[in-house]
Amino acid sequence: MGSRFISALIDFIIEGTLIIVLAVSLFQLASTPTAAAGTALGSFTLIFGYHVLFETLASGRSPGKRAAGLRVVRAGGLPVRFRESAVRNVIRLIDLMPPVTYGLGAGVILATRRNQRLGDLAAGTLVVRERRGGRGTVAPGHDAPSFSGAERWDVSAVTGEELVTVRRFLERRAQLDPGARARLAGELAQRLRPKVAGAGGEATPEDFLEVLAAAKAARG
Repeated sequence: MGSRFISALIDFIIEGTLIIVLAVSLFQLASTPTAAAGTALGSFTLIFGYHVLFETLASGRSPGKRAAGLRVVRAGGLPVRFRESAVRNVIRLIDLMPPVTYGLGAGVILATRRNQRLGDLAAGTLVVRERRGGRGTVAPGHDAPSFSGAERWDVSAVTGEELVTVRRFLERRAQLDPGARARLAGELAQRLRPKVAGAGGEATPEDFLEVLAAAKAARG
């Protein structure tokens, strides 16, 4: 809750500043009714579009989330798409309605196992924490672990988008909170293991993902 409050506060200050600049500009250029209508429409667009823009184009991080070390992802660690971001941010407008609804939104975050607010539950997303610094198990560029029969894994069914997701996870896993790291690795491995013919169950989720990425890169 603390990190998400800090993130929301930073984003709120930025959004508020943009809305003030917009309102001042409109009232200087247009009549009062037109300026008021434009300010109302612009405020809605900014509040809604601000988060959607950053979540879909900046790897799930608004400026506030980046400062607080947070990131929005889809369940399983996949990047957030426009659809999921739009759903969670439409419901954000409900979360922002004080005092009862905001309290309900905060209560849902505390009550759910993955600390999801109402918008996250509706969109199938979650907010993960990225650790500053931290130690990874295998640094980029190191050889991936090997397992008996791994050279015969058929990875042709793994799509390019799924491979990008695996690589993003492997690149930033050292910055993830240990619980989120283990959970995302497990969900990715569970999703992809059935698509890799010949892959046994002896590999840990992270080791499986490393071998998968290496095999896919080697075979094009």
